[in-house]
Amino acid sequence: MLAIGNPFGVGQTVTMGIVSALGRSHLGLSTFENFIQTDAAINPGNSGGALIDTSGNLVGINSAIYSRSGGSMGIGFAIPSSVARQVMEQIITSGTVTRGWIGVEVQELSAELAESFKMSRPEGTIIAGVLRGGPADRAGIRLGDILTHVDGGKVADTASMLNLIAGLKPGQAAVLTIYRDGEPKQVPIVVGKRPHPRDK
Repeated sequence: MLAIGNPFGVGQTVTMGIVSALGRSHLGLSTFENFIQTDAAINPGNSGGALIDTSGNLVGINSAIYSRSGGSMGIGFAIPSSVARQVMEQIITSGTVTRGWIGVEVQELSAELAESFKMSRPEGTIIAGVLRGGPADRAGIRLGDILTHVDGGKVADTASMLNLIAGLKPGQAAVLTIYRDGEPKQVPIVVGKRPHPRDK
């Protein structure tokens, strides 16, 4: 991988490394996280630069680094090009980025909680809050339901659930698979538009 940018304002640079991991989340960088991790040196100023393969194909957009000193420590993160393309297309089409929303708060499902719900293994996230009048409330989602799939996509944890919901279009009909009273259940829902923080 090659990371292109202008670190510290010294001029265009190119650094080389490998992709260490895909789908990095739980980093606390943003609400929606699905980063490529690379050890190509990314210093302040490289954010927004291209992460490309050796054939020149865009792989991602350099976005953040893990650092205690302010410089590269070999752990950098890039937004996947597929996500950047979706955002770009939405901005071109509608002038804004819209994300699906169902109006719930969730919490991670531990092994102990899964056992208390009589599940063979932890799978999904627990619905810890339902916004009154929101899409989930209208669909009949309840506190304590365990959300395991969103329109067929498996919910591994809260981060994957957020990304799956955000990828749906407002107004789109979808199906949530939940675990309630020891049984799986499919719940149809009409996805809402994620409110802007100042609209809450």
